[in-house]
Amino acid sequence: MRISSSFDASASALTAQRLRMDVISSNIANAETTRAGYVNGQFVPYKRKMVVLEPMTQSSSFSDMLNKQLEGTSGAQGVKATRIIEDQSPTKLVYNPTHPDADANGYVNMPNVDVAKEMVDMISASRSYEANVTALNASKAMFTKALEIGK
Repeated sequence: MRISSSFDASASALTAQRLRMDVISSNIANAETTRAGYVNGQFVPYKRKMVVLEPMTQSSSFSDMLNKQLEGTSGAQGVKATRIIEDQSPTKLVYNPTHPDADANGYVNMPNVDVAKEMVDMISASRSYEANVTALNASKAMFTKALEIGK
């Protein structure tokens, strides 16, 4: 195991959580955007986006992971953002006949963004980010103490 593997794992998690926070911020900013795209001659509302995270190591079982660690061939560890997907839940119909995008019945297609849900996701991503900063600082402190032993 390399001495910097804990740094690599924490750094990948910090990057992934930062991306999650950026996407969540974009969702909140576009919670009222009714003209995010143009499809078939009509404007479509913004669709909520989500980040898909996957582990960097693709071991199939605990024993495989343990054997790789014992052999020192574990490869990169951590998490990576593989893609950003659109939430396929339906948009919200809101009655507002004065809105410029209202249909003939006075209904407006609003984005499928729930601001309360986005705030919960933002708190989760923020706490994960903080936890990884704490882990990074703990690793740094352990390495510093280990170097002091050699003096």
